[in-house]
Amino acid sequence: MTLLLAEEFIAEGAPSVVTQMVGSGLLGVREGLEAGIVVMVLIAFAVKSDRRDALKWIWLGVAAALALLVGTFLIIQFGSSTISSLAAELLAGIASFVAVAIVTFMVLWMRKAAMQMSGHLKEGLTGALAVGGAAVFALSFFAVGREGFETALLMVGYAESVSGGAWPLLGLLLGILVAVLLTWLLYKGAIAINFQKFFTYTGYFLIVVAAGILAYGVRALQVYGWLPGLHNTAFDISSWYDQSAWYGVIGQGIFNFRPEPTVLQVIAWVGYLVIVGGLFYMRGKTPTATKAVDVAVKEPA
Repeated sequence: MTLLLAEEFIAEGAPSVVTQMVGSGLLGVREGLEAGIVVMVLIAFAVKSDRRDALKWIWLGVAAALALLVGTFLIIQFGSSTISSLAAELLAGIASFVAVAIVTFMVLWMRKAAMQMSGHLKEGLTGALAVGGAAVFALSFFAVGREGFETALLMVGYAESVSGGAWPLLGLLLGILVAVLLTWLLYKGAIAINFQKFFTYTGYFLIVVAAGILAYGVRALQVYGWLPGLHNTAFDISSWYDQSAWYGVIGQGIFNFRPEPTVLQVIAWVGYLVIVGGLFYMRGKTPTATKAVDVAVKEPA
């Protein structure tokens, strides 16, 4: 019986390709630009320190971090194809919870750490330049790889909630390419971005996305039998809410909205938004937050 429920749950209509790519693309732009700022600070400081020889090590670290992102996603995402449908639901549910935990920590950490990020990176690069190329590579890899690992886990939960295919990964990579272009334009002084507003709005966006992934994880574990209440529906608006319409596709694909969620899903979704959203808001009350990021971006000009 449980296996039949799992198969029915998995067989539900998946969002369109465009929706899958748009949702993950937005994540790619946000996370990619955050990582791009890190790379830009490292490159600008190396250039101003007359250490252009270190640039190749910085770029090698960035390439390795991007490989970590893609590799982690592929291993977790497509490794589940070798196990049963029910076991895949368990893996997806656990991965969703892990992704939400890491994203929550990183979003709240970034809310405060932005105002000190530039100084920490410059201090680390100064020490790495004194040690040698391998140290510069390691600094670049871990600084960018931290963002990549967070994004990979977030994408596992997102991709599982929308389809489990490769389209979300393609959307993510396209979003990262957009972030690369924006970072380059920032470095050249061609555009200016209010990073305080950017990270505030995209931070709230990530919180809503993470809440949807958490709700998906709750349902996946309910299907598997680890959590109760699979048949306790909070409400059912499927009689008039068309999940195949454009609004239904966007709601499911980006925010994982279901017209018939369980009570436990609603509790998890609302509770996460209230608690994490409240913490995010309170941590941003410091008036000097993200000023160092703006200064770091202006330095290369």
